[in-house]
Amino acid sequence: MSLTLDLSRTPAAAAAAPVNLSGLTRDELREALVAADICPPEKARMRASQVWRWIHHYGLTDFAGMSDIGKDVRAKLAEAFTLARPEIVERQVSKDGTRKWLIRTAPGIEIETVYIPDVGRAGALCVSSQVGCTLNCTFCHTGTQKLVRNLTAAEIVAQVQVARDDLGEWPSPKEDRRLSNIVFMGMGEPLYNLDHVANAIDIISDGEGIAISRRRITVSTSGVVPMIPELGERTQTMLAISLHATNDPLRDQLVPLNKKYPLEQLMAAIRAYPGLGNARRVTFEYVMLKGVNDSPDEARALVRLIQGIPAKINLIPFNPWPGTDYQCSDWKTIEAFAAILNRAGYASPIRTPRGRDILAACGQLKSESEKVRASALRKAEQAAA
Repeated sequence: MSLTLDLSRTPAAAAAAPVNLSGLTRDELREALVAADICPPEKARMRASQVWRWIHHYGLTDFAGMSDIGKDVRAKLAEAFTLARPEIVERQVSKDGTRKWLIRTAPGIEIETVYIPDVGRAGALCVSSQVGCTLNCTFCHTGTQKLVRNLTAAEIVAQVQVARDDLGEWPSPKEDRRLSNIVFMGMGEPLYNLDHVANAIDIISDGEGIAISRRRITVSTSGVVPMIPELGERTQTMLAISLHATNDPLRDQLVPLNKKYPLEQLMAAIRAYPGLGNARRVTFEYVMLKGVNDSPDEARALVRLIQGIPAKINLIPFNPWPGTDYQCSDWKTIEAFAAILNRAGYASPIRTPRGRDILAACGQLKSESEKVRASALRKAEQAAA
């Protein structure tokens, strides 16, 4: 069963653009090389492995650098395909070391990607799966931006490549990585774009390329229940649930998708997630909203709701944005909430807000950047007048 929302179609004129090999799975790469007459079918596996390693292990963006491939073949590759990175419209570095890139992958298609140091084993990259979002979670500023389309696998992988370019992590390091984890927690609902997300994960996790283990890749969903088992079967990644409430009436308000897939259905899907266990715990994300979901009773209700599920709970201080009616819970309230979860045996780290000064914190992606850029443009126009 598939609920993938196919919004990735491009105008006919764009279809003639060279295929970017960075976004192809191994099977797709072999097929593309044969179709372009780069090599015969019997040599496609060998040739694809060579090209793959140059792209995903060494990070090459120019076929001319593929020194173990003949010049004539390199010329044919360059004629038929591309390895170009997307345009980096803006790069910002926070005072806490967080990095944010505004990336333009096509005309009118911009996404934000955030690298957070000292998360996971070394540092985590928060990637987007869609341009905009359909879910309209009321506490999330990103959700106020309308959905434009799904990202392709190439556009998802490009976010990782851009980060590794900036971090200087080519060829793929085996030790002392700065980018060790990937989290699909940026713009969009990954399970509404599962085909492209799954293909991107296949590419990112391949041991002869970027080689980030599937156990260091986490996919977060707001609760697209029918797709949760398929996510586990196809990707073997870690699962995160954007929860935020312990009862249906409140979650209906905060996460409107709950009206379609209420908590009882969501919990059943989580308990059936393939490979679930102590070594593969579910992460529940819970934004702390003052006077809304932060009481001791809510903490105890959360313990009851997830009872028996191998899990940890990330408590997320709310990041305010202009126009919102929500406020962040007081720090003592958050600590008291965490203490109840800890006493019940659940790890419940309080996520330190990162990158707020560059609008890179949870729920702040792109929509706020657009507002800032629009404001700057207006000021420039006024000054010119």
